[in-house]
Amino acid sequence: MTRLFTATALTCTLALPAFAASHSESGNPMVGGAAMFADKTIVENAVNSADHTTLVAAVQAAGLVDTLNSEGPFTVFAPVNAAFDALPEGTVETLLKPENKEQLTKVLTCHVVAAKAMSDAIAGMIADDGGTHPVPTVGGCTLQAKMDGEMITLTDEQGRVATVTIADVEQSNGVIHVIDTVLLPGEEQAAAEPDAQGLPMVGGAAMYPNKTIVENAVNSADHTTLVAAVKAAGLVETLNSEGPFTVFAPVNAAFEALPDGTVETLLKPENKDQLTKILTAHVVAGNWSAADIAREARQSPDRFYHFNAVSGDALSAKVVNGGEVFIFDESGNAYQVTQSDVNQSNGVIHVIEGVLLPR
Repeated sequence: MTRLFTATALTCTLALPAFAASHSESGNPMVGGAAMFADKTIVENAVNSADHTTLVAAVQAAGLVDTLNSEGPFTVFAPVNAAFDALPEGTVETLLKPENKEQLTKVLTCHVVAAKAMSDAIAGMIADDGGTHPVPTVGGCTLQAKMDGEMITLTDEQGRVATVTIADVEQSNGVIHVIDTVLLPGEEQAAAEPDAQGLPMVGGAAMYPNKTIVENAVNSADHTTLVAAVKAAGLVETLNSEGPFTVFAPVNAAFEALPDGTVETLLKPENKDQLTKILTAHVVAGNWSAADIAREARQSPDRFYHFNAVSGDALSAKVVNGGEVFIFDESGNAYQVTQSDVNQSNGVIHVIEGVLLPR
């Protein structure tokens, strides 16, 4: 599988002098002559930056204000005005036309990652991956993160290179890293129709961050068994509630891999308690991104993050091969997170390849 950017957050201590811009009282760097407040959203801060008026206008034209004002978390690589000015003449004006809204959205969402990743985490991922780390974005583009001396760079699908000039501008719903070049999708990607304006896709369906876990899951063709089980266990109302919840969501193939007759037996009314026990062993209280889980695992003496599901069952997480996250159940089974950080209005879903079973 393609290793997800959000699955390998490290706590590195690399010194990156280029990130040592002047700080406001909150500890955030100043951007475009304005203080950046960690208790404000990405949009609320960006509108005050004199260096990001073009980006803000583009976000407004693309109808992404509500998205970038939502809970997130997001990592935004924010090009300065000069980066847009460097595009071929007329490019920005063309993109801002209403008839080109989808193309504009594609470009903008190629600057957004559905997780919060600070500069030390990015630098750690680059080091782990031998100098280049793939960064999948919500727009479907994959950027290549590298180090150029002590500077983080991002190469887009057209080979254009952007340098992070100000990093770690914390927001209430994520982080901004200022860059000096606009990142563009590849030629083929640019010509394609974006999937629901760059939203993550699961089981062929767009996942909307303003919908609940159940409201999104019912549309995934890869999770029909899980949804049927949630309904049979009477957990729909719970997973539609405020939460937040972190759900490790097994695909249909994971249930099919269980011994013959297991699913059918569990779905019987008389086995509702057992089914509920298994399903709630896939749910953790709180909103845990893959980066959060990986960070805790890397900091643990045994390199495992040990935590409890809402069922009371013990789970463990480990990062292997430089970035792949595996979840271990009480029976010792380990299953890979194949898609992470699918944000919901009441939490987050991480797709896994196996069913987690209590001992």
